Amino acid sequence: MLIIQNTEDFRIENPSIVTIGTFDGVHLGHQKILKRLKELKNKTGLKTVLLTFEPHPRKVLFPNQKDLKLITSIDEKLQLLAQYGIDVAVVYPFSHYFSTMDSDFYIQNILLKQLNLKHLVIGYDHKFGKDRSGDINTLKQISENGSFFIEEISAKDIDNIAVSSSKIRKCIQEGHIEIANKNLGHQFFINAKVIKGKKIGRSIGYATANLKIEADEKIIPKIGVYFVKASINSKLHFGMMNIGKNPTIDTDKEIKIEVHLFEFNEDIYDQTIQIIFISRLRDELKFENLNDLKSQLSKDKKICLELMHSNL
Repeated sequence: MLIIQNTEDFRIENPSIVTIGTFDGVHLGHQKILKRLKELKNKTGLKTVLLTFEPHPRKVLFPNQKDLKLITSIDEKLQLLAQYGIDVAVVYPFSHYFSTMDSDFYIQNILLKQLNLKHLVIGYDHKFGKDRSGDINTLKQISENGSFFIEEISAKDIDNIAVSSSKIRKCIQEGHIEIANKNLGHQFFINAKVIKGKKIGRSIGYATANLKIEADEKIIPKIGVYFVKASINSKLHFGMMNIGKNPTIDTDKEIKIEVHLFEFNEDIYDQTIQIIFISRLRDELKFENLNDLKSQLSKDKKICLELMHSNL
């Protein structure tokens, strides 16, 4: 998949099938649109182009809303989109200027001129341009001269899936990972860098990789213990993760993310790894001493190993 992030001076040379949206999470609703693009590509031979935005439009339109967290960072989103046969992903910078752009100018200069649009596939509630005044009717008026075709994914088709990025965010924040994964159509994951920690886990037989998520806007699941798998150098390793404040051994109030990988002893400091969430085991607990903590970790590992065999 070709990724275009320098949008000042570019043009898709071949006529294209285009879809537009934020695509946060690339969930089942998004996948319906992406599959339709692939069907049209097979039928027409046209290139598929996805136009998305960075930062998320809500961050620009509602700057005082500091609590917006995203299911996927821009890099994670592009990683997922590449799996659905998109030929070109255009990441357009969303700014205040862009949000006030005249809808006709947007269609003529971005969709038609830069993206070489011939067939547009959009969701039923797609809005664009200044004051979100542009919609399906605006597009239909301009397309009447035959310059491009429009296909709208109906409300019925989208609503039948009953999935939205906001619902999935809520599930993740409340720790309902299995429900989030079902609605995503894939397992929720984070990309994070391995950093040095205090090595207390090593002293009780549960060495952990401490993780730093570099995308500030990335959503973090509810505090607790999770069964996960990690993708490291294209290999998968099962393990258990703790998200929390380590109340048994640490007075620091900062939330930490650390993962213990089973039968793993490689040096992965400073590497970026992918953690894939499978199931939430329990809340984070405070124990009287390290022996009690070690005993609970042993129970957690036993549950994870049972789950691991069912996920092989």
